[in-house]
Amino acid sequence: MRGGAPLCGGKRSSVAPAQKEQDRRLQANNREFNTKFGYPSNTIKTSKYSLLNFLPMNLFEQFQRLANAYFLILLCLQLIPQISSLAWYSTVIPLMVVLSITGVKDAIDDLKRHRSDKQVNNRPVLLLVNGKVEEDKWMNVQVGDIIKLENNHMVTADILLLSSSEPYSLTYIETTELDGETNLKVKHAVSVTSEMEDNLELLSAFDGNIRCEPPNNKLDKFTGILTYKDNKYLLDQDKLLLRGCTIRNTDWCYGLVIYTGPDTKLMQNSGKSTFKRTRIDHLMNVLVIWIFLVLGIICFALAIGHSIWENKKGHYFQIFLPRQKYVPSSFVSAVLVFWSYIIILNTVVPISLYVSVEIIRLGNSYYINWDQKMFCAPRNTPAQARTTTLNEELGQVKYVFSDKTGTLTQNIMIFNKCSINGKFYGNVFDKNGQKVEISEQTEKVDFSYNKLADPKFSFYDKTLVEAVKNGDHWVHLFFLSLSLCHTVMSEEKVEGELVYQAQSPDEGALVTAARNFGFVFRSRTSETITIVEMGITKVYKLLAILDFNNVRKRMSVIVQTPENRIMLFCKGADTILCQLLHPSCRFLQDMTMDHLDNFASEGLRTLMVAYRELDDAFYQDWSSKHTEAYLSLENREDKLSDIYEEIEKDLMLIGATAIEDKLQDGVPETIITLNKAKIKLWVLTGDKQETAVNIAYSCNIFNEDMDGVFLVEGSDNETVLKELRSARNQIKPESLLKTDPINIHLTTKPRKPLRLPEEEPNGNYGLVINGYSMAYALERNLELELLRTACMCNGVVCCRMTPLQKAQVVELVKRYKKVVTLAIGDGANDVGMIKAAHVGVGISGQEGMQAMLSSDFTFSQFQYLQRLLLVHGRWSYNRMCKFLSYFFYKNFAFTLVHIWYAFFNGFSAQTVYDNWFITFYNLVYTSLPILGLSLFDQDINGMWSLHIPELYEPGQANLYFNRKAFVKCLIHGIYSSLVLFFVPMKTIYNSVRNDGKEMSGYQSFSVIVQTSLLCVMTIQIALETTYWTFISHFFTWGSLSFYFWVLFFLYSDDLFLMFPNVFQFHGVARNTLNQPQVWLSVILSVALCVLPVMGYQLLKPIFWPIGVDKALSRIRDCMKRPLAPRAQPKRRYMGPHRSAYAFSHKSGFGALITSGKTMKYKLPKKSNCALKK
Repeated sequence: MRGGAPLCGGKRSSVAPAQKEQDRRLQANNREFNTKFGYPSNTIKTSKYSLLNFLPMNLFEQFQRLANAYFLILLCLQLIPQISSLAWYSTVIPLMVVLSITGVKDAIDDLKRHRSDKQVNNRPVLLLVNGKVEEDKWMNVQVGDIIKLENNHMVTADILLLSSSEPYSLTYIETTELDGETNLKVKHAVSVTSEMEDNLELLSAFDGNIRCEPPNNKLDKFTGILTYKDNKYLLDQDKLLLRGCTIRNTDWCYGLVIYTGPDTKLMQNSGKSTFKRTRIDHLMNVLVIWIFLVLGIICFALAIGHSIWENKKGHYFQIFLPRQKYVPSSFVSAVLVFWSYIIILNTVVPISLYVSVEIIRLGNSYYINWDQKMFCAPRNTPAQARTTTLNEELGQVKYVFSDKTGTLTQNIMIFNKCSINGKFYGNVFDKNGQKVEISEQTEKVDFSYNKLADPKFSFYDKTLVEAVKNGDHWVHLFFLSLSLCHTVMSEEKVEGELVYQAQSPDEGALVTAARNFGFVFRSRTSETITIVEMGITKVYKLLAILDFNNVRKRMSVIVQTPENRIMLFCKGADTILCQLLHPSCRFLQDMTMDHLDNFASEGLRTLMVAYRELDDAFYQDWSSKHTEAYLSLENREDKLSDIYEEIEKDLMLIGATAIEDKLQDGVPETIITLNKAKIKLWVLTGDKQETAVNIAYSCNIFNEDMDGVFLVEGSDNETVLKELRSARNQIKPESLLKTDPINIHLTTKPRKPLRLPEEEPNGNYGLVINGYSMAYALERNLELELLRTACMCNGVVCCRMTPLQKAQVVELVKRYKKVVTLAIGDGANDVGMIKAAHVGVGISGQEGMQAMLSSDFTFSQFQYLQRLLLVHGRWSYNRMCKFLSYFFYKNFAFTLVHIWYAFFNGFSAQTVYDNWFITFYNLVYTSLPILGLSLFDQDINGMWSLHIPELYEPGQANLYFNRKAFVKCLIHGIYSSLVLFFVPMKTIYNSVRNDGKEMSGYQSFSVIVQTSLLCVMTIQIALETTYWTFISHFFTWGSLSFYFWVLFFLYSDDLFLMFPNVFQFHGVARNTLNQPQVWLSVILSVALCVLPVMGYQLLKPIFWPIGVDKALSRIRDCMKRPLAPRAQPKRRYMGPHRSAYAFSHKSGFGALITSGKTMKYKLPKKSNCALKK
């Protein structure tokens, strides 16, 4: 495309940063011009605070929380002496403690973010400045700069490739940070810039203008135009290196910075960060609001009671208790009493509730960090809780959304088995002919006879090596086909040390297998392939590559052997190649298909291998047709496909390969355990359908016992709808009827928000849907059809998913299902769904860091997910529920005593307790026992949690703390407050001490109520504790002992003499607690409060059992005998044949090979003409 003036010029006005970018315009090596557009720098900032703004900003954020603001208002009210019945310090001390602890925690978290930002922003980069390459920092890179990248360097920003050390300026990259894949991908520069090579003078003088699309999150799409010397060149994604990629097998390359910092596709895919709150948090906020509303109503009622009392009885007390001057009437007195009771009754939701929750979550987070059973020794990587706010959410997960590559699999391909001429290779047998399971102790095949063998390659069946050494014709032909039929490129910088550059790991595994068995692919040009066959070097002439595509599902090469024979070698899916075989191969085909069934049952990736010897005249005729089709301008792909089919027929079968897409350790066992815990797993992958389905069978997401696996492959709305409804008709036919409750809701109330209940299917089903169909299924008119169908399936596999689609699927489930979701992945393409889910988990290790940095929890193996959920999640949920139930109960019992006391003090807002007791009750006396319970309690140990996954189900249904459980706490608290008030009151009413003196005074009554309350709470926490440790005993009984010590200390004569206005209860403790009727009163109060609870706990499992009660009963029975080992899942497949086909490379790579662009020699430089791509 020639002609036209440069697209960018100095006359263009600057663009305000706030204005939305319509397209991007920049000029190379012109910072002055590019800064006019306000493009962001390459600095990454994830931190929130600075040294100057931390205190005001953090306090502002903390007081945005409803509870903190409420307690600040209470503090202000307590400073008004006319309405305050409590000392100001009773609120100030707890508020200061809460704000300080939260502030310190926020500061530590932000400090970690500062360090991470600093580490990334200060990475070194080679920047072209004034004709010289100088080292600078990542954060100083700007749009329009030219940077130099070297081998194994991480790409600094999104850059346009200009030139490289490789022929035709090809550059090999690894994209683990983006998609978790370790296979190499190829990028190439525009021809006009590739000729600059590493000439700094030419690169510095380059002033090309770029006009391209604005920043977006599409990893596989880029369009733009380069205008240089009045010529225009089209730009696409094959010329763009993305931030986060790593340069591999390329000595150096130069690039022009297009997008920086937050504009890079890596950061655009990071998704919007949202503050995640647990379901319990949301419930607690609702309950607190209701408590405040009820509290206001109660205070209003008490104020009315005070007004009535003042009018009827109050005038009798005017003589010795005259009103204050600021109280002219009973109405004013009632208003003041209303605010006084607001202050007194605020302890029903004390501020210590929130700080206690934070401490509990922090402690449970450390348990995850310290868990040695989640520590990966090979990578020296521990599990890490990157957030402390979601621990109990781990105990409520219902749906898990997982990536495949790098999460379920290691993305490491291993040549595992093969079938050659009807003979099975790969199994190991002992002397008795019994099959032996391969382990680390199994003896490996010795490849020392082959000097070019890869030392990292392992194989165990010695019969295959013996066949190679004995010169078996079919075995030699099999490995010769593997060494020729591929698109791998070889690099040999050191004699004998071959490095294969494969587009995918499975193709590299096949070529490496052939290499080890004596057929070494050594080098290639655009016209030849050099093979070392059993130590003898042979050169094959490459005549044609019949490239792979998703329709053909195969690739072929045509070569001329050193003996001048023309051979076609083909490998591909068995379902395709079986149709292309010569009729004489029928018997061999049946034997090979049996072997393929065996491979598929083990989850191995398979390819069938065949060949055909061509007649020279036939090939020459075909070659001319092929050339004509290749040069055709219309329907080129279709014509080539037809030509390929002419020659790919009457093939002779050689055998089949079986490659293990090595799973992460323990993946099948983990998925079985999660299924038993009623956790559903959906795989959201960018991989193709065949590969993803094979892995689903390997991982036990799908299994042979399923009643059906449905495929959704429609390419329009109607087809997708038809496929989804057809599947649902088999899963649950009644769900399509008009009488179905959900259909009735959608018909009668289409606009009302809908929460879909869990629907029970009529069997065990799986669902497979591709990304193209998903685009239609996610539209408003089909999303509920998709959701209802998928949620009734035991396993769901979504293929060819974009990062955005992954996040949309998670959001869909969150929007319509009242469940907790978890997303787990390892690449930047998983960041969106990790952030969208309630809980995000990043797999750390060799697959990049982007997912880990965006996650809430990280570890290095998928198998640790079961321990994270079933052990730590379940413990955290149980502990938090026990904490909240007890906390609300103890504060209801503590606070509601004031209400009963109001009926006996003229509703005067007089407190029952001493001010110091009110201050210390939640902060000291009752805090440590409940923290001990919430941090150390275990109803069962971790082994039983994993052995009986059904124990996880109560968390999914949120059975332990919900509105019903809260009402129970309220009723229990009301009952206990009545006991705690009336039993002591009746005890001291008109009673005397042993010495005959009156003891029915306010201070004695207060001490008895306080003591009874703390004894009841201590026994109550002891009953809730199921796992006693030294710390539990110390916290529980030590807190009660500490109360008595503080009681006698605060009520001592010495303190009273020093501060008579502060410590007014002098001598009351020793004068009251030495009376026997007081202790009888305490014992009676404890018995009346605790016995109903004990009875309920005893009778509940008998008369109102839930599933977990039965499971706990099973555990108690099992503990009487040794625990049987957990059964290992067997990978087997029974039934009709299932293809395990998985291919190696992307369409179009064969053309790149034959073009010669991948060769190391340099072709003569062409004239400076513009290319169309």
